[in-house]
Amino acid sequence: VYLVESGGELVQAGGSLRLSCEASGRTFTSYAMGWFRQAPGKEREFVAAISWSGGTTYYSDSVKGRFTISRDNAKNTVYLQMNSLQAEDTAVYYCAADRLRVGVHGGEYDSWGHGTQVTVSS
Repeated sequence: VYLVESGGELVQAGGSLRLSCEASGRTFTSYAMGWFRQAPGKEREFVAAISWSGGTTYYSDSVKGRFTISRDNAKNTVYLQMNSLQAEDTAVYYCAADRLRVGVHGGEYDSWGHGTQVTVSS
């Protein structure tokens, strides 16, 4: 599956953004989807994940209560709504697809997008 992220931009602390990830090439509903991020000088970290049906979601502790992952299978798109953004959320955000399960480990994911930059100014 081919993934393209969009929606990243510069935003002030306390603001909101919605990231989108559009998938093509394979049956989108066969995949669990995840969002990960990587800040400069840091390792990639898990942000959120959602099952193929949308019935199961996981979040990292750092974003729980502020970010919401969702998907629209009719549009082959997964979203990440980010509220109350903080400077620590600054990173390149990647979406990823997993054929087997919804998980929190990047190594389990089969396909990755190229990322979209989110910058939060304080």
